[in-house]
This record gives sequence, structure tokens and C-alpha cells, in this order.
Amino acid sequence: MSVENVKRYFKERQLDYKVTEVKGSTATVELAAKALGVKPALIAKTLSFKLKDNRNILLVAKGDDRIDNRKYKDYFKVKAKMLKPDEVLEVTGHSVGGVCPFGLKNFFGNLFRCIFKRF
Repeated sequence: MSVENVKRYFKERQLDYKVTEVKGSTATVELAAKALGVKPALIAKTLSFKLKDNRNILLVAKGDDRIDNRKYKDYFKVKAKMLKPDEVLEVTGHSVGGVCPFGLKNFFGNLFRCIFKRF
């Protein structure tokens, strides 16, 4: 189970982070925000993409952010192509709607942007 993988990841690295589990679905930003009683902007969403050399990347963004296709293409030199749900599960060990950049089945590169400074 991916929640257990995340907990193990934190424990192995002696990171004292609390993993919050909620009842009900957190499969979308809106559902996660509602379940936690916060604004969608405070939800970190993890998006999975395939690059043209078949590498996979994760982008972590605020819940209310959208991918700017032009900037994505300028930076990665390829059109944004999200992984299919079965690919996401295969490479991350997490199901779509529950992907986080920790406790991954395979490490394949993460890009983090400081997104919560304004909060």
C-alpha cells in the first residue's frame, strides 16, 4: 500500500513528518481540500509526465496551478504528455489521485518548485 511506503520512507530517513490519512476520497484537488478543510491552493498535487527519451518525471504543484503547455514545451523540448493511470501505478507504486513524490516504487526524477511561500 502506498501510504505504508511513504511512512516507511520517512522512518528510514528519520524524518519526523506526520502522514495524515482521511476518510473518503482525496482523488482530486477539490476532494482533498474538502477532506482537509483547506483551500485547494494548499493542496500539493503531483503530476506524472513522460519525456521524449522515455524518462518519467514528477512535477509537484499547488492544487490550483495548471501546467502552462508553452513553458513546459520550451523547457522540456516536448509536448506535455501525462502518464496513463496504469503507467503511473507501475512506475510510482501510487494510484492516480494518491501520487506523492515520496515512497516511490522507482525513483525517476522530481522537479520541485517553491510553491507555498505565500502561505
